[in-house]
Amino acid sequence: MYGRYQLISKYLHYYINAANGQGHGVHSPFVFDFIKKVLTDTTDYDDYKKIESRRKVLLQNKSFITVEDLGAGSSVSKTSDRQISKIAAWSLKPKKYAQLLYRMVKFYQPRQVIELGTSLGITTSYLAAASPADVYTLEGASAIASLAKETFGSLDLKNISIHTGNFDDTFPLLLPQLRHPAFFFIDGNHRKVPTLHYFRELVKYSDESTIVIFDDIHWSKEMEDAWELIKKDTAVTLSIDLFFIGIVFFRKEFKVKQHFSVRF
Repeated sequence: MYGRYQLISKYLHYYINAANGQGHGVHSPFVFDFIKKVLTDTTDYDDYKKIESRRKVLLQNKSFITVEDLGAGSSVSKTSDRQISKIAAWSLKPKKYAQLLYRMVKFYQPRQVIELGTSLGITTSYLAAASPADVYTLEGASAIASLAKETFGSLDLKNISIHTGNFDDTFPLLLPQLRHPAFFFIDGNHRKVPTLHYFRELVKYSDESTIVIFDDIHWSKEMEDAWELIKKDTAVTLSIDLFFIGIVFFRKEFKVKQHFSVRF
């Protein structure tokens, strides 16, 4: 993981060099549409308030749970006993990005959404509330999965299926059931080798309508290396760097590989 000041330096470099968040200077109609209709959509959807109310409950929960960590580890706690409020504060995707994922699902209307890394279920809830698509979410830690189920129940979300266990076991079982168009959010193991492995596996079951979002692409040197290799993969025709997340598309309409960094 990069240190705080190194991450700030990288963010400043991104911000200075990224395209204007209003789409000026972006010559791809597809990306311009994404910026104008999704990225900068300021609609205050009713689902936002409901889900953020649940986030507040989790942020105020001072109970402890025992968590088995199968990913890159916590940067906050080095023990298996963790306070729910701290998990919520450090592990949940900020509402700015969770709500962007909501808008993406709402706009592109995939038939299936697959999330690697449920955490406490806030981002999952945004994905599920955006459309009637089937949402499959994978979580490594059983205690975390139980809390996520409470989140789904409190929001009356019935289109979510949660799969608990090591991603190396649960992900391969899910992929053959994939229906298109499909939407992936990869947020479960912030290391280079696993990230590339999940990407290469999902590519085998994808088509040109597939959308893949990677979390924390600049979180560490490993994740930046993984992101660079993903962008260069022959299946990827378009990539968008929003600094904290990276998005890739496989659309065949793009005859030349394109990459954009956009302020968000």
